[in-house]
Amino acid sequence: MKLVRKSIDAKDAAGFVTLIADEQEDMWHAYNLILPGDSLKSTTIRRVVSETATGSTDKTSVRLTLTIQVETVEFDTQACILCVNGRNIEENKWVKMGGYHTLDLEMHKPFTITKDSWDLIALDRIQQACDIAARADIAAILLEEGLATLCLVTANMTLVRGRIEVNVPRKRKGSSGHEKGMKRFFEHCFQAILKNVDFDIVKVLIIASPGFYKDQLFDYMKQAATQTENKQFLQFLPKLLLIHCSSGQKHALGEALADPGVQSRLEDTKFAVEVRTLAKFFEVLAKDPDRAFYGFRHVSMAAEKGGVATLLLSDDLFRANDVGTRRKYIALVEHVKSLGGTVMIFSSLHTSGEQLKNLTGVAAILNFPLQDLEDEAEAAEEEEKRQTMAAAAVTAGADILDALPAGGNKYRT
Repeated sequence: MKLVRKSIDAKDAAGFVTLIADEQEDMWHAYNLILPGDSLKSTTIRRVVSETATGSTDKTSVRLTLTIQVETVEFDTQACILCVNGRNIEENKWVKMGGYHTLDLEMHKPFTITKDSWDLIALDRIQQACDIAARADIAAILLEEGLATLCLVTANMTLVRGRIEVNVPRKRKGSSGHEKGMKRFFEHCFQAILKNVDFDIVKVLIIASPGFYKDQLFDYMKQAATQTENKQFLQFLPKLLLIHCSSGQKHALGEALADPGVQSRLEDTKFAVEVRTLAKFFEVLAKDPDRAFYGFRHVSMAAEKGGVATLLLSDDLFRANDVGTRRKYIALVEHVKSLGGTVMIFSSLHTSGEQLKNLTGVAAILNFPLQDLEDEAEAAEEEEKRQTMAAAAVTAGADILDALPAGGNKYRT
């Protein structure tokens, strides 16, 4: 991502940034930055109808620059296409004020986001997106007999680039069907890798499987590359890493990324740190449960006591349509940081982010145990329920009184 221009007021944090998406992952960053209520300015194609001198109509496509008030944002995770819908808020020859239009953000074309207030999460996202050094792509092929999943893992996304399924006959005495089926399967895997993996960018290619399938695929690809004199792949061989995992499905990617061999190769990358941190959380939760909590109520209470050492949050939480929800998580981040805690925002497009999302999207590792926190959280929840029920009863009583005839109710004042 390129930062073209940035103008944000130091007092109220209002202002705009102009960015250019250089690669597909940048669209994911844009998706996390653009929220309902923002304004977005970009070039777009609009089909317009004009009347000719003879009275007939002519439909043409016109490229224009449009500024809309954002209402909805949609992102296709596999195609990396970002569509933003809203109403036009600036005078334009082709689109009337208040008219609806969908902006499809394009690669290598500038777009400007304006907000009433830029929070620290959004500003950190821009810094992260523009940091070229943070990029560390890896590829992984997860396989079992007759099934393989090819993934590309970037700093913030996990993309499935291929799913290979080949019917492999069972082993039978005196039949070569199984061997031929496996050879055909490995050839499909190899061709998928050659087609989808950029060997100039990818730092490591993980081959993961149960049993010896990973070793067999490695041997097959090495032999095939030698026979075809594929020098680029042969030079890439030292970057191949053979790892054990439980299956050829995408969910096994988390197992592969957590392997110490992978972690040592990519120890400073964002997703590797995410994997290690989540693994540490689960370890502490199992061995010392008074030092690990999840759920907003528990974590926020721990933060109030100054106990949060590491705060784990899913980036999903900051895309909530409700402004109040976004603000409470931003406030939590600011509070933990002010006390010297570490804050980690997990990508919901990584397996580690998916795991965290299943734990409500917020968790914390504490500096010290809080043995009474569970009881305090339960008491606070019960009190909140009691107050809610009391408020509902008062409202219901007022509605009944309002429904009674004014002259016939001796209890009314």
